[in-house]
Amino acid sequence: MKKLLSFALAALMVLVCVFSFTSCGKKGNTLDEVKKAGELIVATSPDFPPFENLEGEDVVGIEVEILKKVCEKLGVKLTLKQMDFDSVLPGVTAGKFDCGMSGITVTESRQKNMLFTDPYFVAAQAIVVKAGSPITGKADLAGKKVSVQTGTTAEEYCSENGYTVSAFAANSDAQTALLNGNVDAWVIDNLVGIAMVETYNQGKADDEKLVILSEAMTSEPYAFAFAFGSETLVAEINKIQKAMIEDGTIAAIFAQFGEDYAAPASK
Repeated sequence: MKKLLSFALAALMVLVCVFSFTSCGKKGNTLDEVKKAGELIVATSPDFPPFENLEGEDVVGIEVEILKKVCEKLGVKLTLKQMDFDSVLPGVTAGKFDCGMSGITVTESRQKNMLFTDPYFVAAQAIVVKAGSPITGKADLAGKKVSVQTGTTAEEYCSENGYTVSAFAANSDAQTALLNGNVDAWVIDNLVGIAMVETYNQGKADDEKLVILSEAMTSEPYAFAFAFGSETLVAEINKIQKAMIEDGTIAAIFAQFGEDYAAPASK
């Protein structure tokens, strides 16, 4: 009886493992599945100009234009889903969306949980301070408080390197923390920081302005994120993206938004 019971339990465990693998092993969609669906569903946090931001109810920006052209080549439509940044990557890894875009940096820790396209751009994390701040470089941040956006590599880097970090769902709140004197500096993607600082500084007296330091906090590659199971889709997008880099299409998109383009090292 005990042997029969043990056999039955073992068989049940095998079935559980099989069904668990079937339901949990594959999250992402293949190239054929996306083409059959006729759309690429993309999660994004549209508070990251010039990469993505809202104009009225429309999401616009550099990454939007890149993926529009990718979708044209794939023969599908681009469908955008808006959310806070800290929901983008979990949603992609869970298979709720085909792709994540929000100025996403490729890191070793993220690569353990998801797929990435080849990088399309090399970004820098800028340090922003108030005019007159004694902070003039990265070394001056020792023992200081910094604000960042939740779930970003800025948060990861600053936390891992011993800075006192205040994290916010939106970059606008991280900026406000600096303006209110709750932190000493704000760490943000360079192009986004330039756009937000320029907007804030308009009409302000010199001693009221924000300043971007010449020394960057880090340099990092940007790419688009996908769930495991999307290997064929990512491979096809890599081919399209490579051609867009080589023929100047991506550089032209950056120029369209008045930004300089820093291409990744070619493979």
